[in-house]
Amino acid sequence: MAKILLFGLDHALADELDPVLKQLGQAVQVSSAASAILRTTDANVVFADGKDLGEIRGQRPELPVVVVSRIPEVRSWLDALEGGATDYCGAPFEATQVRWVLDTSLKASTRVAA
Repeated sequence: MAKILLFGLDHALADELDPVLKQLGQAVQVSSAASAILRTTDANVVFADGKDLGEIRGQRPELPVVVVSRIPEVRSWLDALEGGATDYCGAPFEATQVRWVLDTSLKASTRVAA
């Protein structure tokens, strides 16, 4: 089980993603406060809005960050990856897609830690 932080997502988006992650057996914390990034030393992956990517990278560069959006388009995906995101996940969320993104992000964090 991974510890997931949903950071800075609008309520509707977080409410849509949260049950999918829990269905996959993940522990989920939701926060909109920037201080949560500093306090959450045990998070394995952060799912965040693209506008918060720079702040997260600046405060916790070791954390894998998945940018979440309602706009599943190639330009947004590329912008997220170029900005330092581990991956990009567009709504609507399907368990298979979220599991793949989560597994890939966790593997990336393992490579960075090694």
